[in-house]
Amino acid sequence: MIPSIFNWSGGKDSSLCLHHVLQGNKYKVKKLLTTLSGPTQRVSMHGVRQELLQQQAQSIGLPLQQIFLPEHASMSTYDEIMESSMRRQQQQGITHAIFGDINLEDLRAYREKQLEKVYLQAVFPLWNRPTKELVQEFLQLGFKAVVVCVNERLLDASFAGRRLDNTFLQDLPANVDAAGENGEFHTFVYDGPIFHQPVPYTLGETVRKTYAPAAAPDDECFKQVEKPVFDNAFWFRDLLPA
Repeated sequence: MIPSIFNWSGGKDSSLCLHHVLQGNKYKVKKLLTTLSGPTQRVSMHGVRQELLQQQAQSIGLPLQQIFLPEHASMSTYDEIMESSMRRQQQQGITHAIFGDINLEDLRAYREKQLEKVYLQAVFPLWNRPTKELVQEFLQLGFKAVVVCVNERLLDASFAGRRLDNTFLQDLPANVDAAGENGEFHTFVYDGPIFHQPVPYTLGETVRKTYAPAAAPDDECFKQVEKPVFDNAFWFRDLLPA
């Protein structure tokens, strides 16, 4: 089996992807890898506390590699940190990096280009599958998730903290992807077939946070996008370890 590292966000796409990988006999997942904010000790863009992330990994039964990013890290700083980390993985015998991305071509190209620098191959098991189909499979397999972050431009604060279920999906506006593949919302998965036991939590406060675009145009991740839409306001629902 191919020694691999799994890029773990703690959300629905990661969970479904990991389930498929663990059910197969091609890749040997040596560890989960997650980026967190150094100052807040929370999962990047999801806002989930480090303690809950660690409980996920313990329940799954895989080692967790945590990478801490400085506050307001530029894209170039992020690239440097990730390249250094991936180089260490390669030196430890890892040859492949697995991602739960579904259909964002720019993101896939970026990941592949960065990994080529350290002689690692990117793998995308869910690539190009219909997102509605994936979400239904996720639910039918018995996964359970809570929405922890929503894009204010597309969803109001009431969606943050809701369970990801068919009622939630029916309430989504027509312009929101069922899997939130365009960053419309993010989730925390607390139970399902990859977990030995559920990860308990309680709902905390809802907080609005805003972000500034990159100071320099050439420090954006997807430079080839002609007119990118910068989303700068998000609603986060805090989850407290139970």
